[in-house]
Amino acid sequence: MAIEIERPRKFTADEFERMVEAGIFREDERLELIGGEIVQMAPIGHRHAACVANLNKRLVIGVGDRALVWVQGPARLAIDSVPEPDLALLRSHSYRRGAPRPDDVLLVVEVAESSLRYDQTVKLPLYARAGVPEYWIVSVEGEWIEVCRSPAGERYRERSRAARGEVIAPVAFADVRISVDDVFA
Repeated sequence: MAIEIERPRKFTADEFERMVEAGIFREDERLELIGGEIVQMAPIGHRHAACVANLNKRLVIGVGDRALVWVQGPARLAIDSVPEPDLALLRSHSYRRGAPRPDDVLLVVEVAESSLRYDQTVKLPLYARAGVPEYWIVSVEGEWIEVCRSPAGERYRERSRAARGEVIAPVAFADVRISVDDVFA
């Protein structure tokens, strides 16, 4: 007699987006689809929110109309994944009819107050597989920014860490220089 093993039901990006549109989830629920699983995101603390606001300000001022700064919005990066990064730089056009796709994304930023390990072990391979050219992980506790560039499979070929006193810039906009000190101000 064969034993049947129960497995969790995985969802596609299409199914997840239809559930969101149908109002199945509460408006205040912070959810994303990662690898077919609906994941509840941690609440945003004040230090996390401040880093997002500081980066948002610097990016908006720096890129102007050349790109769209996407704040905590969904990005459809795979058939089974719709993450909601803290920030993303997108090609400049309207996303009213659907979430950005991998080719639209120039940079993804995750601010990690309690999610550092998750952002490094789950989100990093997801973004690399999707071909996101650049991924920044902002450590609220450590006050550093890990810069990941040149995706290759499930990793990034180039990874460096910028600390206070240093300046970083997105590859797509090398003229947009951001002081790490300003991010943690």
